[in-house]
Amino acid sequence: MIELDTMDRAILRALVADATQSASALGRKLGLSQPATWRRIRRLEEAGVITGRRLELDAEKLGFGVTVFLGVKLATKGRVSLEDFERAISAIPEVQTVEHILGVFDYRLRVVARDITDFERILRRRIMMLPGVGDVEANVLLSEERRPGPIG
Repeated sequence: MIELDTMDRAILRALVADATQSASALGRKLGLSQPATWRRIRRLEEAGVITGRRLELDAEKLGFGVTVFLGVKLATKGRVSLEDFERAISAIPEVQTVEHILGVFDYRLRVVARDITDFERILRRRIMMLPGVGDVEANVLLSEERRPGPIG
């Protein structure tokens, strides 16, 4: 585990807010030189604290107005391997995340659709047709507040 000082944490908070910032701009905000900022960011990347920078898309503006969290319980765990299910479910483009969880369900999926009718089509024709799918529970997302993880 890497030791993080207050400046490391400030850099992480700033990058979580806007990962497109240059080391120069970030350094100016935090009172560091560009090389010092770059070295700190590089150290955090090498230690695995920063694992990448991702592009965030607005699903609604792309025509996907409905997000559904789907709990999936596999009916026949012995007959279908978890890897086979994960590979098959990940091939469905509307499935944004696949989380293997502990609890009532085996998986939690984040699925985007154009509308409820489109979601029903995806559920009936794509997800429910996968081998091993048993119980399913859907929760429609009403609103979302984006909160970054704890940085301290």
